[in-house]
Amino acid sequence: MKIALVGAGAFGEKHLDGLKNIEGVEIASVISREAEQAAEVAAKYGAPHSGTDLADALALPEVDAVILCTPTQMHAEQAIACMDAGKHVQVEIPLADSWEDALAVEAKAKETGLTCMVGHTRRFNPSHQWVKNKIDAGEFNIQAMDIETFFFRRKNMNAKGQPRSWTDHLLWHHSAHSIDIFQYMTGSKVIAANVLQGPKHAELGIAMDMSIQLKTEAGQILTLALSFNNDGPLGTFFRYIGDTGTYIARYDDLVTGREEPIDVSNVDVSMNGIELQDREFVAAITEGREPNSSVSSVLDCYRVIGELAASLEAQDGWS
Repeated sequence: MKIALVGAGAFGEKHLDGLKNIEGVEIASVISREAEQAAEVAAKYGAPHSGTDLADALALPEVDAVILCTPTQMHAEQAIACMDAGKHVQVEIPLADSWEDALAVEAKAKETGLTCMVGHTRRFNPSHQWVKNKIDAGEFNIQAMDIETFFFRRKNMNAKGQPRSWTDHLLWHHSAHSIDIFQYMTGSKVIAANVLQGPKHAELGIAMDMSIQLKTEAGQILTLALSFNNDGPLGTFFRYIGDTGTYIARYDDLVTGREEPIDVSNVDVSMNGIELQDREFVAAITEGREPNSSVSSVLDCYRVIGELAASLEAQDGWS
């Protein structure tokens, strides 16, 4: 399978590192905003083609699928363009930055029958897989989840500390990880959603702190705190509070509520959540099945975010 990687920044290289471990996969093209960067990354990972325009990669007949690691604002339009070109596509989280655009991507996936997967990595991290296996076995039921997403990002920088060409967003990007995993783990639809945000950054124009509350049909609640103002520790920390125990997931590490380590090394074939995500993308295409985190399976996350965004707009109107 020949894959084009679009967006050769910090996260794009994480996908390339994962893809090189998957048998039968080749990197056919690397596309990035700067030609020099695209060529450099293509050479590093053995891709025969590089460029600055998605259309150039889509024109290559040998390309079977595309992974999009581009700015949030481009995701929906580019995902649709990939499917219009007959290519399977995995679009990094978030799927879109509006509910209408999310619906448009799902409609295109249904129209074409192509695989369209969204990068909801938490579904694939071994720590979260371990908890999901307990739930599926009937050994654990979630009563509440408390999640903290904390970064120190007062300048527009990426994960490598390099200047970003676009602005990240707590609601449309970072909350999507938590809202999706909450619905995925509980298996229940969110029926109530509240949000508050702090002051907007003078230069970035986005709220730097946010608080979200959700409730499912089954009565489980989520309390989510997000911040770009937090000066360590950094990352997202998930506390699963259930009927038979409490578990805390920190990326690929898992402990009990009493900080007792849980071995998750044998949960899957790798400890790398991005690699496992890409393995699922490749397997779904090869086997002709719907992938975990298909656009349809994650769509309700974006319905909820759309409702929260509308609530924030209304709050701004009141002020």
